[in-house]
Amino acid sequence: MTRKIAFIFPGQGSQYVGMGKDLYDNYKSAKSVFETADSVLNKSISTICFEGAQEDLKQTVNTQPAIVTMSIAAMEALKSQIDIKPDFVAGHSLGEYCAMYTAGVMSLENTLKAIQKRADLMGAIKGGSMAAVLNASDEQLKAGLAEGSKVGYVDVANYNSPMQVVITGDENAVKAASDYMLANGVRRVVPLDVSGAFHSKFMENAGLEFASFVSNIELNDASIPVITNVDAEPTTNSGDFREKMPRQISSSVYWTQTIQKMISEGVEIFIEIGPGKVLAGLNKKIAPEAVVYNVYDKLSLETTVSALKELIVNV
Repeated sequence: MTRKIAFIFPGQGSQYVGMGKDLYDNYKSAKSVFETADSVLNKSISTICFEGAQEDLKQTVNTQPAIVTMSIAAMEALKSQIDIKPDFVAGHSLGEYCAMYTAGVMSLENTLKAIQKRADLMGAIKGGSMAAVLNASDEQLKAGLAEGSKVGYVDVANYNSPMQVVITGDENAVKAASDYMLANGVRRVVPLDVSGAFHSKFMENAGLEFASFVSNIELNDASIPVITNVDAEPTTNSGDFREKMPRQISSSVYWTQTIQKMISEGVEIFIEIGPGKVLAGLNKKIAPEAVVYNVYDKLSLETTVSALKELIVNV
C-alpha cells in the first residue's frame, strides 16, 4: 500500500437502534466482539444496539459502550475481509478508545471496561449544557465566549470542523453566549440534547476518578500512532495514554486539528468505522481533498473493501 490511510471512529451522538446487527449476522469476527462485550460488561450490549429502546441507547452509560462495541466489531469485520493496517488512527471523544484498541494499547476486555467506567462517571454528573455553533468566525466565537463568561463558565467542547464548534458550560452562560452570537451575525446555534456539559471543567472530578482507574489498567505502547483529542499529536507511549485518558474527559476535543495533522503527515484516505457518517461530513469541511469511506453495515463494508482493493491493493 503506497497511499497513507487513517482509521477514524465516531463519538456520542452517532448511535442508532439496529446498529451492528447485520455485521453480527454476517461476520464471525463482529459477532465475537458483541459476545465479548455482553460477557465482560454483564449486560446485553447487543440487545441495546440491535433492539433499543431508543431511550436506553441514548443514556450515556449505555451509549458509550454500545458505540465502542459496534465500532470495534465493524473494524474487526473489515480486517477479516482485507489485509489492511492504517498508518494513523484517531477517534472523536469516546471513539478514541476504538483507536487505542486498534493500535494495541488495550485488550478488547480492558477497552470495554475502561469505556464503561468512563461512561458511568460522566453519566453521573448532571448540570450544564452544550450547543453547536455553526459558521461562526474566530472573532464571533471569541466575543460570544467572552459575553457568556460574564454570566458563568463557558468553554469550547469540540472543534469539530472549521464550520462547527460546540460550546459547553453553565446553562445560563451557554445561553448568553449563544444569544450574543445570534444577535451578532452568527446564523445558527443549536442547543444539544445531552445529559451534561461534556468536555468541560464540570467533568474534572470524573477525570480524577478515572485517573485512579486508569492507573491500574494494563496499557501497551501503540503499534500505530494515535492522534489524541487533547492535543492533536501522535501518541505511542503507554505512559502518555495513561495521562491523557483522564484529561480527555474534561478537555476540548481538537478534531479539526486532528484531521489537519493527519493530512500534514500525508494521509490521503480516511475510513470512518462505526455508526453513521458524522465524521465523513466533518471531513468534507476540514479536508475536502481527502477520500473518505465508511464501514457501518455489510453493504458499506463490501463497498469500502472493493474500493480499497481497486485503489491500493494489487489484486
